[in-house]
Amino acid sequence: MSIQTLQAELAQKEPREILKSIYSQVDNIAISFSGAEDVVLIDMACKLGLKPTVFTLDTGRLHPETYRFMQTVMDHYQLQIAVLAPEQESLNKLTQEKGLFSFYKDGHKECCGIRKVAPLRRYLGGLSAWITGQRRDQSKATRDSLDVVELDGAFSGKDGELIKFNPLCHWSSEQVWNYIRALEVPFNPLHSQGFISIGCEPCTRPTLPHQDPREGRWWWEEADNKECGLHSSSIISK
Repeated sequence: MSIQTLQAELAQKEPREILKSIYSQVDNIAISFSGAEDVVLIDMACKLGLKPTVFTLDTGRLHPETYRFMQTVMDHYQLQIAVLAPEQESLNKLTQEKGLFSFYKDGHKECCGIRKVAPLRRYLGGLSAWITGQRRDQSKATRDSLDVVELDGAFSGKDGELIKFNPLCHWSSEQVWNYIRALEVPFNPLHSQGFISIGCEPCTRPTLPHQDPREGRWWWEEADNKECGLHSSSIISK
């Protein structure tokens, strides 16, 4: 399968058409679930009868609201979400040596590597492709050049190369929330408290209306470092 051909075919399509095309061409694919955009994709996929496989990362440090939100989505769409957890031995070593809040001093990469990147790497190793809710306007510093189809440079799939699809790449935040409100799609109640980009509880805070959505994540670090390692090394295929 040619990445360039897929990109040319899907780049100008609407998200529903992108999803239909993806599922007609790709096996062993799953939707990554964490935020509002991801539930929009789950909603579209379910209404298209695609019976999506969905997974999420449980870092052990999420807000209580986020855990309840996971169950709400499973109940609403009558589907099971594969919950990925960190490897306990690595996690114990980190917390015993550096405590529970080392990321405020050392940066978030090590903690995210254990709690997010490693579990995701294990899971994606069994897939041919994955689908994310990433959008260009989520961060000018790290996502401005995002495309609908990417060759994932950070992870490998079951046959080597791994394709990453971003069907909402060209949507705005307004379009996402118009869809959610119009179709009564479930969303994390933290969004109503000023949280835009929601991650682990110690590393997430509300943002002001004029701020970049990613400014609420790892606010003690530089703006160009606001990725946890899940999406930082993709190769965009033109």
